[in-house]
Amino acid sequence: MKKLSARWVPRLLTVDQKSIRMNVSQECLNIFKRNPTNFLRRFITVDETWIHHYTPEMKQSEQWVEAGGSAPKKAKTVPSAEKMMATIFWDSYGVVLIDYLEKGKTINREYYAALLKQLNWRIKRCY
Repeated sequence: MKKLSARWVPRLLTVDQKSIRMNVSQECLNIFKRNPTNFLRRFITVDETWIHHYTPEMKQSEQWVEAGGSAPKKAKTVPSAEKMMATIFWDSYGVVLIDYLEKGKTINREYYAALLKQLNWRIKRCY
């Protein structure tokens, strides 16, 4: 016997989920074969990412102290102190929509339904 580490994979999908992805991919390929230019012009992709942000320490926080005195104490800012989820939709021309999830909100079906309505409105307005 030997010890092996688990290999990281993007997602562990069920057989049904793999089948659905295969069917959707086949549909997209068929549409592409019929009209490549129109397909690429209208295909929209989405991704989500965490955006980490913090306020870096400024030089203004320095203070004058007497010779031989110790530096004032200050809590260190942690780089991941704040974060928000960004959902980005884009097509072959560029970004179509960016949505920033409000602090304290969760991603659920209501959130996605409202987001897709917003995307639909943006597509109708821009195309």
